[in-house]
Amino acid sequence: MNIEKILIEIGEVYSPLTYECHQEFIANSKFVTFKKGDIIVREGQYSKKAYLIIEGCARAYYLKDGKDISDWFTFENQFMASIVSFFSNQPSPHYVEFVEESKVLEFSKETVDLLSKNFHDFERFISKVVTETMLGLCERLHTIQFSKAEERYQNLISIYPDITQRIPLTHIASYLGITLETLSRIRNPKVRI
Repeated sequence: MNIEKILIEIGEVYSPLTYECHQEFIANSKFVTFKKGDIIVREGQYSKKAYLIIEGCARAYYLKDGKDISDWFTFENQFMASIVSFFSNQPSPHYVEFVEESKVLEFSKETVDLLSKNFHDFERFISKVVTETMLGLCERLHTIQFSKAEERYQNLISIYPDITQRIPLTHIASYLGITLETLSRIRNPKVRI
């Protein structure tokens, strides 16, 4: 696994990092493997770790009245963290779970703060990561409020074409704010009565 190459690719997506910054990031991170179903953060816990997904995928979700509601998914070359807890030192409102066996680069809030202080390119990089995450969440909120169920599903598929092979449909339905039955009808329109 060539982490240097991965960081260059990630830098092309968000903002380039210098070689020195790459080396410092690698030195202050570690590779970790999680199994499918591993929950790394629970609601109410404090989270000081974030993850760059090398292989696999994860999701953040809430439990509301015993119901599991997916809030977002992350895949290869994306970051996963309990955002509220990681950046504001508040208890997490989310659970964070790996949906597939996943290889990740794990790093701490202290690493983010240290690298942001020492490398302006890392500060720009993290700013872009956070901005993209927030814009994605705002877009999701807008889509749920103003788009029909079919449009929400098609939008998700346009962003993640293979999501239905990787994420259980129950999680996708909850993410879209629809029932599993509605998702099934959208995916199989010929089955309608």
